[in-house]
Amino acid sequence: MIVALRERLLGSWRFVSSEMRTPAGEATSPLGEDPIGVLTYDASGTVSAQLMRRNQPHFRDDDWQRATAAEKAAAWGGYFGYFGKFTTDDRAGTVTHHIDGSWFPNLVGTDQVRRCSFDGNRLTLDAETPWGRVTIVWERIND
Repeated sequence: MIVALRERLLGSWRFVSSEMRTPAGEATSPLGEDPIGVLTYDASGTVSAQLMRRNQPHFRDDDWQRATAAEKAAAWGGYFGYFGKFTTDDRAGTVTHHIDGSWFPNLVGTDQVRRCSFDGNRLTLDAETPWGRVTIVWERIND
């Protein structure tokens, strides 16, 4: 029995690894060498992707509204996240994330197409983006 791509994606996934290359082919690690993250697809068609640098420094104050400009800049640079709806194309083997909200405002209102492949309980999403080629491997958290 062939399971539709949408059904295979449903659930939560934990970040395993990533490879990012600039348009010039240079390897980059904008979130450090050991980031953490969660990707979730739910039955209503909602997607949420959250990635961050591990062990980010705490702000001086527990009230985030009192953060200094330097603290805000460091936190912003160590985080990547968005949410929205998703659709799949079984023939092309792709999922499209229709971005409603994001840490990076330029993503809001865009459609982000990702090629999907599976290996056991692992999902690989691959895309060409304005900042380069991105390949992220996720591992299923729940079945």
